[in-house]
Amino acid sequence: MTAVSGALAAIDERLDKLVSMDIGGRGVEHLYKAARARQGTTLVGAAADALLSVPDGATVFVTTGSVSRAWISTEIGENDGPAGAAAVIRALAISKRVHCVLLAEATLLPGMKAILTSAGLTVLPYDQAQIASKDGTLAIASLLPFTTSDDEAPAAAKELLANYKPSLFLSTERVGRAKDGVYYSMRAVDYGMGRSRIDILFDEAIRQGIPTVAVGDGGNEIGMGAVTEAVNAHVKFGETIAAVTSADVLVTAACSNWGCNAIAGAMAARRKDARLLHTPEMERQLLTRGVDIGLINSVQNIVDANVDGLALETHIAFAEMVRAVVRPALS
Repeated sequence: MTAVSGALAAIDERLDKLVSMDIGGRGVEHLYKAARARQGTTLVGAAADALLSVPDGATVFVTTGSVSRAWISTEIGENDGPAGAAAVIRALAISKRVHCVLLAEATLLPGMKAILTSAGLTVLPYDQAQIASKDGTLAIASLLPFTTSDDEAPAAAKELLANYKPSLFLSTERVGRAKDGVYYSMRAVDYGMGRSRIDILFDEAIRQGIPTVAVGDGGNEIGMGAVTEAVNAHVKFGETIAAVTSADVLVTAACSNWGCNAIAGAMAARRKDARLLHTPEMERQLLTRGVDIGLINSVQNIVDANVDGLALETHIAFAEMVRAVVRPALS
């Protein structure tokens, strides 16, 4: 656990309170209590410390994205996750020249590229991005698909980790398999078809001792294996949908994008660098860009800039609240 000043600790506490407001009534406040007891410190602060502990110029794996209606098309993605991932990737690229490699289904990667580009990142093939990471001439990211096959995933995971040697693995709003091996939606619907088995890659990273951070809001995401009892007790269909994959640091949030937004804020506070903040203006830009590329509001089943059934202006207001909480550390 990294020691922080009293001022930073107070900011971390406020950020934790913000992200754990259970506006959607999903039971996240109970998940937060369990995760906080396990972590022994603020969740947002622990995540920021882990991310900022990676070496300058390191490679970090990031995963997000959900093929939300795969029985219809594997090209339909959800709008909670990508914007938040982009916020953290951007903060890492600016603060430490980190080369983030975002993993998702091949069918979702074009949309991921669009979101990352809208966040100010240049998306390049790995070798080209490595050049920019080393000399600091661009804020960059790369994209990689991962297999959708249960049989192929274990070997593919070992090969990928051996080839890229990530210093950390971050997952946000990425569904993990439940105890019966099924990937469930919040409604307890099996939607594992066409889904990359990235939780198997995450599990392999844990086995190899690679630091892991996860963000989730519903109980069925990678990382929630750390608070299984709370998911079972307090989330609708929890005993069915609870993901089994854990993480070193789990940030529970009312909306996964909010968790990432707050993590970027905590990173900005630690570095005293306002450039790392995920601003309200950027939040509007990314969620609006999500509409352009067809990401869905999976609660209301339509393409719009509302996320998890919460209005766009609520998400913009949240970003402003994070900025207000962090601002004293930036002066």
